[in-house]
Amino acid sequence: MQKSPDAIENLVKKLAKLPSVGTRSARRIALHLLSDKDLNMAPLEQALAFAKETVHACTLCGNLDVHDPCTICTHKHKDASKICVIQSVGDIWAMERTGFYDGHYHVIGGVLSALDGITPDKLNIKSLLNRLDNVTEIIMALGATVDGQATAHYIAEQIRTVKPDIQISRLAYGVPIGGEVEYLDDSTLATAMKSRANF
Repeated sequence: MQKSPDAIENLVKKLAKLPSVGTRSARRIALHLLSDKDLNMAPLEQALAFAKETVHACTLCGNLDVHDPCTICTHKHKDASKICVIQSVGDIWAMERTGFYDGHYHVIGGVLSALDGITPDKLNIKSLLNRLDNVTEIIMALGATVDGQATAHYIAEQIRTVKPDIQISRLAYGVPIGGEVEYLDDSTLATAMKSRANF
């Protein structure tokens, strides 16, 4: 099979590095973009350049926005006394889609992991501790993994050394909406049973 020209291969390699895009998908995307460069590539180039120039991380919470502080941190209907601690900006977008949470956020940028060399100093924890003056509740919304829970416990300990009387809560775990009991893993089912509520 004849190899694609270097420019195409380079484009495919760059696209394949994007989340959830494998080599096969990257080839399809590259073909689509190159099939009509003016129609497909020019607007994408402009959008990327504009985003690169105007989008920045919020210095308060770590969200991505064109404003700093971001529109969530400055929203008049958001309750600044609550901070939801999350792993990534994608988690903010997921929470905001629900329209349920009315507080602020704090992106820590990952979870502690000895295997990957991610130590507390590599996460955005110190800036969280500097935001606690008028905060009454911290909500831990980190993943229900060993590393996620270890990170939540570490952050909770750090928070309590700064502000011992603050309320620290976590998201409930258990049976997802539409989930069938027989298909749940043991850990999820056990947690759901322990976290059961009145009916």
